[in-house]
Amino acid sequence: MRSGSGRGRDGGSRTLWRLAAAAAVMLLYVVPGVVARGREAAEIRAVSGFVGGFAVHVGCGDGDLLAELVRDAPRVDGIAGGERVAAVQVHGLDTSAAAVAAARSRLVSAGLNGPASADLFDGVHLPYVDGLVNLLVVEAAHADRIAAEEIDRVLCPRGVALVRGAEGWTRRVKPWPVEMDEWTHYFHDASGNPVAHDTLVGPPRSLQWVGSPRWSRHHDRMASLTSMVSANGRLYMIQDEGSRTAIELPAKWRLLARDAFNGTPLWSVPIPVWHDHMWPLKSGPTQLTRRLVALGDDVFATLGLHAPLVRLDGRTGRVVREYADTVTTEEIILDGGVLVLLVNRGPSELDTFRPAASVGDQGRVEREFLWNEQPREVRAIEPESGRVLWTRTGPVVPLTLCANAGGVAWHDGERIVCVERSSGEERWASAPAPRRQAIPFNFGPRLVMQGEVVLYAGGEGRMRGYATADGRQLWESEHAPSGYQSPQDLMVSNGLVWVAPTTSGGDSGIYKGRDILTGEVKVEFPPDVDTYWFHHRCSIAKGTDRFLIPSRTGIEFVDTEKRTWDTNHWVRGGCLYGVLPCNGLLYAPPHDCACYPETKLSGFNALAAQRAAPAPRPADDARLTRGPAFDGPFEAAPQTPSDWPTYRHDAARSGASPDPLPGTLDRSWEVAIGGRLSQPVVVADTLYVAQVDAHAIHAIDVASGGRRWSFTAGGRIDSPPTIWQGRVLFGSADGAVYCLRASDGALAWRFFAAPSDRRLMALEQLESVWPVHGTVLVVDDLVHVVVGRSCFLDDGMQYVRLNPRSGAVVSRTILDDRDPETGGAIEARIAVLQMPAGLADILSFDGERIFLRSQAFDRDGRRVGIGPVSGDAARQGSTQAGAGRHLYAPTGFLDDTWFHRSYWVYGRNFAGGHNGYWQAGKYTPAGRILVFNDTDVFGYARQPQYYKWTTPLEHQLFAAGRDAVVPEPVSLPPRRGGAASAPVVSFQPAAAIDPRGVPVTVEAWVRPEKPNGTILAHGGAAQGYALAIEQRRPVFRVRSNQRLGTLTADVRLADGWNHLVGMLAADGTLRLFLDGREVAAGPGPGLLDTPKTGLDLGGDTGSVVGGEGSDTPLAGALDEVRIFHRELTAAEIAAAHADPEASRRTLTGAVLALTFDAGNARDTSGAVGGVAAAGLHGLPTGKGRVGSAVVFPSRTRAAAA
Repeated sequence: MRSGSGRGRDGGSRTLWRLAAAAAVMLLYVVPGVVARGREAAEIRAVSGFVGGFAVHVGCGDGDLLAELVRDAPRVDGIAGGERVAAVQVHGLDTSAAAVAAARSRLVSAGLNGPASADLFDGVHLPYVDGLVNLLVVEAAHADRIAAEEIDRVLCPRGVALVRGAEGWTRRVKPWPVEMDEWTHYFHDASGNPVAHDTLVGPPRSLQWVGSPRWSRHHDRMASLTSMVSANGRLYMIQDEGSRTAIELPAKWRLLARDAFNGTPLWSVPIPVWHDHMWPLKSGPTQLTRRLVALGDDVFATLGLHAPLVRLDGRTGRVVREYADTVTTEEIILDGGVLVLLVNRGPSELDTFRPAASVGDQGRVEREFLWNEQPREVRAIEPESGRVLWTRTGPVVPLTLCANAGGVAWHDGERIVCVERSSGEERWASAPAPRRQAIPFNFGPRLVMQGEVVLYAGGEGRMRGYATADGRQLWESEHAPSGYQSPQDLMVSNGLVWVAPTTSGGDSGIYKGRDILTGEVKVEFPPDVDTYWFHHRCSIAKGTDRFLIPSRTGIEFVDTEKRTWDTNHWVRGGCLYGVLPCNGLLYAPPHDCACYPETKLSGFNALAAQRAAPAPRPADDARLTRGPAFDGPFEAAPQTPSDWPTYRHDAARSGASPDPLPGTLDRSWEVAIGGRLSQPVVVADTLYVAQVDAHAIHAIDVASGGRRWSFTAGGRIDSPPTIWQGRVLFGSADGAVYCLRASDGALAWRFFAAPSDRRLMALEQLESVWPVHGTVLVVDDLVHVVVGRSCFLDDGMQYVRLNPRSGAVVSRTILDDRDPETGGAIEARIAVLQMPAGLADILSFDGERIFLRSQAFDRDGRRVGIGPVSGDAARQGSTQAGAGRHLYAPTGFLDDTWFHRSYWVYGRNFAGGHNGYWQAGKYTPAGRILVFNDTDVFGYARQPQYYKWTTPLEHQLFAAGRDAVVPEPVSLPPRRGGAASAPVVSFQPAAAIDPRGVPVTVEAWVRPEKPNGTILAHGGAAQGYALAIEQRRPVFRVRSNQRLGTLTADVRLADGWNHLVGMLAADGTLRLFLDGREVAAGPGPGLLDTPKTGLDLGGDTGSVVGGEGSDTPLAGALDEVRIFHRELTAAEIAAAHADPEASRRTLTGAVLALTFDAGNARDTSGAVGGVAAAGLHGLPTGKGRVGSAVVFPSRTRAAAA
């Protein structure tokens, strides 16, 4: 057992092979004579210690060793939708084309091609991204040409190189860099501080690997990854591998291990019973994150919700020890060789949960599932023996358990307690440490032990520092709101305590770094970028010694020395967990987010900072390989109506054929190919199909089913080839475009289209950094392909045109993070939750334009009409009519997961965001799968009522006119984020209601139909105030001086009419009154300046006062709305409640008074410079508290994404 984070454990230079250090890293093994390959594979495993991951054999010859390394490897369950995946991936390299051909033939015949593969290389450069390889076996014939620095570059930390010599193997091990750290607990380590000592992690510029699954299971339900840690070069995670098609299907929870540097799945262990996966969106349960800890080769976890703690071997997943009397361990930390557990002996607060609504019902978490304040056991255990060192019993606030050399600490509900780590004897208990009164399971106070100080933030807006030695309070300060539906932030980096207000898009984002000993602000700076901010993603921020890493919209890197923000809206982590910065990489687990759908990465992404040195790029003449069929002949079969020559029949991807089907269909033949197959294409008497993961194209006789020929490429072929004039044209994940002769499968040419030969692991196989989709587009007798993955990674993508006869390059167009029209950053085009398309896909052609998802290109490969259309989600999603209507899939044609917030579209645009993903389906034919002909679109789609915010889905077959007129949406004031909103009553800014420098009192009678809703909002994210109800509690918000003040009363509105008053007093105090009596008071941010936006009743449109998530429209009735620029007295408020009709006459000085008695929103205050009458947008009026009231209809509220 080893303690600590493991950072720099090996020490040593990053340059491995210096002769002076050779003795420290080199062991010599002699393998006598020539042995059988099976025995040799065993010898290599024994000499290297290789158990699983990615192995490379340089000088692979006939491929026997490749086959043996994979054949004996364990298979891992639960990956990529249930498929079993080899725990070893192997790549063979050789300079001999004959050897590579023999190796591929050997692997194909053994059924192993895919997890094992072989390719040519130049003998000098190893074709892998930095730090990818666990085991590198180099045959003697190649040893002298490959530089030690090149071997060092491709090996991952603790990776092994075996170089064969005359006397046997030379074994060399790459040490762990001192600049690299691990992440052993949810909060990095036992101290509770989520900051890694890793200076290699940086803003994402390159992809290291991407793994399955593509998506989390469902946005409106529990996150699919609840825990993740990393130790000794491995990642361990608890995730739900259940169906992405239907969340109602059972969960399949597993503890999964992956190699941290290449993502290869190493082992998995089932977890039969975990928390109910139908738990509401964005709401934890946060304690699940603390049920997994790893250190060295030891993994500690509970393999069930009420299971005991176990220790597993991190190399194999085998359970080594079960700890007695630890059933329902809720939290685990490990420090100084001591396991400290939080064990619940009573019933869990979560055991009674059952889903109760068809949407996320997250409000229940705030109301029903709260920490019960019942006693728990804090138990210390010796990990090796299982001996209990000590036990203490009492209340323990969730997430507060932490430890370091100064002891073990937690909050007991009243104060902070610190005990000796070895004995459990109390060292001290602090004075009462305030906390949020109710602690729901989407939250948790923060307690961090750092050196001489224990830091605490209890969720009530304050942060405190205590002396580790004796518990004295050293200082106290504000604690800005951060996170969203999650614990709040508290990070210590380089001796400073960092927090910024980031919860809502309207928050300032100003980071303050406080001296850890005094609380004094030493550094303070706002964001230096002008961009759209959403609410913080539903997780805490994390950090390193160089960067703070919040996720306000995507993933931001905040450099605290340079005081700069690096924004990356095109990538994000998952809800609940967020991201993981360690091992020199940034890990972004799968999400279910609908923001920026044509640009944002999906899958489990491991991202690296800018690579130190670019890979060598071959010249165009060196990219082309001519095969034996280059000079032909090519026999082009005459095209017939029954042909299906490319993906979905034609370049438009219509999926329709003019050839009629017979009345009955009979099976003529069946052939077993095995593995995952693409859709077939057919020309004349031959069917062509790609065996995707085996890298193969097969040609099959249509009449008999007999195999005519097969061809193996250097990587996956993810979609069928295009057949053109006797040629079989396709791309491969090895970064190349191929042309075969259709008659016999002979290679005509191969063009290496990727910028350079660098490979990584993608979805559990080796691929080029810049893959090419299998299906290529042929337009104007030219092959069109997009090479790469994302415009934001690895220098972007390239649009390449080739001559299909010769393979010669016609043009290359860069598609990167630069705007081709302005030369500036393409991210400057971000409009709320929309940005230009930036991910690769199969291309299509409508006869005029070529399309990559929604992005149009001219025939020369230049972008035309770069999006988005609008930041208004309704407008973006409804702009479908006119030229450019085509069939496309916003998440990609080949995404077959049926992610519930995606679908195909026959149209022009798709909107992103919680308020956008369902828009396109309202205005144009859309569905899971579509086909179209000259007049109609046919599809299989969810029924219309299930496009938006729902757990159940029901589907239908439909037909619709292809050229149907698309109605424009009703024009209503947009809410923040651009969505079409429920109707509100809006007033433009006017002098009379300008609150600059004066007290403000807002009065209204409200009869709510739902627990949440905005009554009145004036202004927005810079200056403004809003009166609302949340969970039927009155809320008054004021935003000024770059601060947001929120006052919530701990009382609930009754059924029927309620009299509400919110007040901003002259001294800056906030006050709330309900039914004539004061129910809350508290500090505010100060008096207001002039708001730039107007005033709304029944909602908060445009820029939201309280930020994202606080703009819920009102459902219910409003009456007697008045605003005063003075403080009303308690007597005046009581009288207005007692006799509202008389108060129309007696309560004077209003700057706005609305009665709705005339069926309109006319101001009756008589104030000079008053507001103009506002329209009711068709809202009905009804019986009010006095006279008439305006009625806001009840409708389903979509919570923010």
